Amino acid sequence: MELVARMQEARADVLRDAADALRRAHLQHYDDAGEAESERRLDHLLGLVIECLRQRALSPIAQYGATVAQERYHAGFDIAEVQTAFNVLEEAIWHVVVPALPEDELATAVGMIGAVLGAGKDALARTWVSLASRHHVGSLDVNALFDGLSG
Repeated sequence: MELVARMQEARADVLRDAADALRRAHLQHYDDAGEAESERRLDHLLGLVIECLRQRALSPIAQYGATVAQERYHAGFDIAEVQTAFNVLEEAIWHVVVPALPEDELATAVGMIGAVLGAGKDALARTWVSLASRHHVGSLDVNALFDGLSG
């Protein structure tokens, strides 16, 4: 499929865009890790996305999302920081790769990219919630959200 080839061809541009966006986000733990480490992590994630697209398999990205959640959770990251890393990579793919694809491949390509990154983000979120729920986490008072809506 043309998508994998386009992803490989655009890899440097995608990484540059994603790394720039990650720097602009000023995420504490990514800033603390430094640009080189943050770019290495983004490159690894992009490589995994490409491999999942090549294999047409979601389990590698889901396993990665779960592993990253465990590592980053125990390192004190906020889930928003890690989700942002996934999101900036996805946005860079939309800006760099998708416009270069033939029109007859767009629907399939967009669906596949979304499915791969969605599977990673889903595993990340589910694992994070599982870890967080093992500790005392204040619950949301849902009733307060609905005050003033009755009557």
